[in-house]
Amino acid sequence: MNLKLVGKIVKSMALSEVNNDRGELRILENLDELRTDLADYIAELSEAAVKERGVFAIALSGGSLIDLMGKLCGAPYNKTIDWAKWYIFWADERVVAKNHSDSNYKLAKDGLLSKVPIVPSHVHSINDSVSAEEAADEYMFVIRQLVKTRMVSVSDISDCPKFDLILLGMGPDGHIASLFPNHSALDETDEWVTFIIDSPKPPPERITFTLPVINSASNVAMVVTGERKAEAVHLAIDNIGPDCPSLPARLVQPTKGKLVWFLDKPAASKLDGLQFSDGKFGIHFVRREKTNKSWESQCKRFSVV
Repeated sequence: MNLKLVGKIVKSMALSEVNNDRGELRILENLDELRTDLADYIAELSEAAVKERGVFAIALSGGSLIDLMGKLCGAPYNKTIDWAKWYIFWADERVVAKNHSDSNYKLAKDGLLSKVPIVPSHVHSINDSVSAEEAADEYMFVIRQLVKTRMVSVSDISDCPKFDLILLGMGPDGHIASLFPNHSALDETDEWVTFIIDSPKPPPERITFTLPVINSASNVAMVVTGERKAEAVHLAIDNIGPDCPSLPARLVQPTKGKLVWFLDKPAASKLDGLQFSDGKFGIHFVRREKTNKSWESQCKRFSVV
């Protein structure tokens, strides 16, 4: 059995694990396998949303994410996806010119948007000619108008927008979008989009979706690769206990949506229950079932050659 098949086994198990708020784990053998699985996942969600609503509202991030989405630009996805129905947003953006090397818009345009037939008016980037605060306010206004017309759905338990899919990466410090550890932006609950002017990593001025918006999405995908992020993956997913550091990634818990983690083996290497030995990859999957008295854990193991 190869690791790709294990990913499918995990999927069928995770759908029944309704009490596990850390979501579904897909651990892929290598980056090529991850790119393929991620492309399949996005294409399936796009098809389902277009069939149900007539549109697909997707929010992107920066970093390595766009490169990992690269297979969408080739066959069969470039022909089978209904690109005209896509509405593109950014879960976070650096407040720099759109042609600046730090721009998430430029990253997405160069790596994806210029290579597929997206409708230009469906691409909603920030106003890069104003302050971070003004850019956040304007972006929230744009999203509100699209919620009114139902191009973006609305949560049925709050007034937050309900994106069909929010794609997020994660930094070695556990940050997601531009929500950094111990930053006041993590506490923002009234606004859909907020701004920061003191990012721990450059550039300092950014806008970002807030946690209520991220957690209102129908689907959230966390895409994380590389050994240097393995410790953050461990802290974000495993049951560490009350002393667990409060990583922003651990706060991603869709209220009624689905959370999926796409990990390569190095990123997953510190997860509890994973073993690498003699060319074999053993995975312990833990399912917690709520009983009248307590939470009980049951372990299942799959060995992969």
